[in-house]
Amino acid sequence: MLKTITTEKAIAGIEMRNSLTFEVPKTATKKEIKVEVEKEFGAKVSSVNTLVTPLGPKRAIVTFKDKGKASDVAAKLKLV
Repeated sequence: MLKTITTEKAIAGIEMRNSLTFEVPKTATKKEIKVEVEKEFGAKVSSVNTLVTPLGPKRAIVTFKDKGKASDVAAKLKLV
C-alpha cells in the first residue's frame, strides 16, 4: 500500500520534521494510513497530512511521535 517518496524535499523532512513521505492510493484515508504505518514499522504516528498532486498520485506526510524515529525507519528502508 505504501511507496516511499525520495525527493530532496522528502529526504530533508526526515531530519527537520521527523517525517516520511509516502505515495498512497487515492482512496486511502488518514486513519487508514496511520494504522498501516504503525503496523508496518512499529512506530507511533503523531500526524498524517495528505495532498493530491496535480499529476495524480496522492501523498501522505507522516510525522512520528518519537524523536529520530523517521531516521530509524528510513534506515530500515535503506533511504539514508
